Amino acid sequence: MASNRKMLVLGGDGIGPEVVKEVLRVVDWMAKKRSVSFDLQEGLVGGAAYDKHGTALTDETMADAMHSDAVLFGAVGGTQYDSLPFELKPERGLLRLRKEMDLFANLRPAMVFDAMADASSLKRELVAGLDMMILRELTGGVYFGQPRGIDDLPDGTKKGYDTQVYTTPEIERIGHVAFDMARKRDGRVTSVEKANVMMSGVLWREVMTNLHKAEGDGVALDHMYADNCAMQLVRNPKQFDVIVTDNLFGDILSDCAAMLTGSLGMLPSASLGAVDEV
Repeated sequence: MASNRKMLVLGGDGIGPEVVKEVLRVVDWMAKKRSVSFDLQEGLVGGAAYDKHGTALTDETMADAMHSDAVLFGAVGGTQYDSLPFELKPERGLLRLRKEMDLFANLRPAMVFDAMADASSLKRELVAGLDMMILRELTGGVYFGQPRGIDDLPDGTKKGYDTQVYTTPEIERIGHVAFDMARKRDGRVTSVEKANVMMSGVLWREVMTNLHKAEGDGVALDHMYADNCAMQLVRNPKQFDVIVTDNLFGDILSDCAAMLTGSLGMLPSASLGAVDEV
């Protein structure tokens, strides 16, 4: 008899534990009704971890995550932590999990169920029947790029800077996922960047174009600037099937798409690594 899969449960802060509690009801139902069981282990992350351990994610919890088959993550952060030093903020725990587990593909489905169509901030006819996927690259880009920092300048002012950086392999592997997903959906991919003003966007478009030529059979590929995509999401969201984009733009666009669905401003999210299958 095969042993159960291991799941690490990290409720986090704010609404996180409340949401995770409801998900665990589904986990319990699956065990009782479908014989799909998990060995559950709980841990702390974000502000909850900082309050107890002085860090957003302990090495022990990170090791537990690495030895788990799945991590159920709630949410982190809160206004009470806004004054913490950058390296101690609750979000650092989430970013460490993503980076060290190499969870490069973040799936954000935006679906509008008929009962929720009138709860959207847009008119019913714009969102009814909406079913799209935002695929966000999760371990590269400006959130992890180096150098970054805040420097003191000779005139007494300061300079803050971050680095937006992507390599060909990083773009190719998220592109592979996008095309594979599109083949299981409506066969359309919209690649989103800012190739008009950002060199990382120029490379992103070039790599996605070449990848489509090499392995894009059966998939239509379009390119769109990120600012236009934000506009199109609230103008005509049902034009999209799969949106693939970088870490920063994916963060912003998925929050925009969350409001289309009539939710509280959240979308369900799954972050996958190289060994996962979509």
